[in-house]
Amino acid sequence: MRLNGKAALVTGAASGFGKGIAATFAREGARVAVLDLNLAAAEATAAEIGGGAIAVAADVARWDEVEAAAKTVLAAFGRLDILVNNAGVSHRNQPMLDVSEAEFDKVFAVNVKSIYLMAKAFVPQFRAQGGGAILNIGSTAGIRPRPGLAWYNASKGAVNLLSKSMAVELAPEGIRVNALAPVAGETPLLATFMGEDTPEKRAAFRASIPLGRLSTPQDIANAALFLCSDEASMITGSVLEVDGGRCV
Repeated sequence: MRLNGKAALVTGAASGFGKGIAATFAREGARVAVLDLNLAAAEATAAEIGGGAIAVAADVARWDEVEAAAKTVLAAFGRLDILVNNAGVSHRNQPMLDVSEAEFDKVFAVNVKSIYLMAKAFVPQFRAQGGGAILNIGSTAGIRPRPGLAWYNASKGAVNLLSKSMAVELAPEGIRVNALAPVAGETPLLATFMGEDTPEKRAAFRASIPLGRLSTPQDIANAALFLCSDEASMITGSVLEVDGGRCV
């Protein structure tokens, strides 16, 4: 098993890409902390994936809740080897000036500020251990933006670049930082990206992907597994496109 003996935390892990990553990590031998805003859903996911997984509730955009979650995870596992910043939100697909200030603030708080808060919570632990792996879930939206998602696109562009910046700064301490840039997938956010969930909209999204299909949680989990495993010990600062050719 490729993550045997490792401890991992995945945010936004009760559904979508996060759930796929958490389940794959558990199957590969990791003890997984399933962190989500929805505790009941996190508990259900932890029970489903097994392997000693624990459920933790937190709003990743609030320091008090992130700090408390970190204490819970480190008390349960004694260490943390892998941190996956997956939690994310989007505004509805619409003209950029129709997005409210509150929606804008939420997108950047959940998608970007959360990475800062999780780093504050766990980088000191990684330093004390002599290393660790951080994986941020960016997006193809931050590389090849879609119309109607201006502020979401910008937040994911920040995630992609932030991952490289973190990688450069933390590399001397043995802490690797990478990102994934998934194309739109079968997750709860899909309807938000499209603006309305219709067969025509889905066909248009699929048509923009050369391989002809949307991504799946398992597609993203497979890439996450590689980047967080020791097989990728020489890889840091990478933004891996898992996009069926969308960004070509």
